[in-house]
This record gives sequence, C-alpha cells and structure tokens, in this order.
Amino acid sequence: MTNLQFKGSWNEVKGKLKQKYGQLTDDDLAFSEGKEDELLGRLQQKLGKSKEDLRKEIESL
Repeated sequence: MTNLQFKGSWNEVKGKLKQKYGQLTDDDLAFSEGKEDELLGRLQQKLGKSKEDLRKEIESL
C-alpha cells in the first residue's frame, strides 16, 4: 500500500472528517508519520468502511 496523500495540512483534513462524521474524536484521528494503517484501522472500526474506501475519501478531501 502507498502512503496516504492529501491536499493541505492534516489539521484541515481532520476538521473535514470530524464535520462529516460527528462521532470521530481527536484520538480516532491521531496521525503519526508511518502509521497510516493504524489510523485507517481505527476509522474502519468506527465507520464500518473498507480501508480502501477510507483512503480514497481522505485523499479526496
């Protein structure tokens, strides 16, 4: 898998995700370099979407 690619800063992306999915917390969206799979795993559990769907959605923000 490739690294997540997103436009703008992670804080902007995080804000957009929190607006779209009100149940997400800062802990759910904690992101560290090289830990994309952990982030996607947390979001997958919380939102019930596939990692690939989540990856596409984040990259489109």
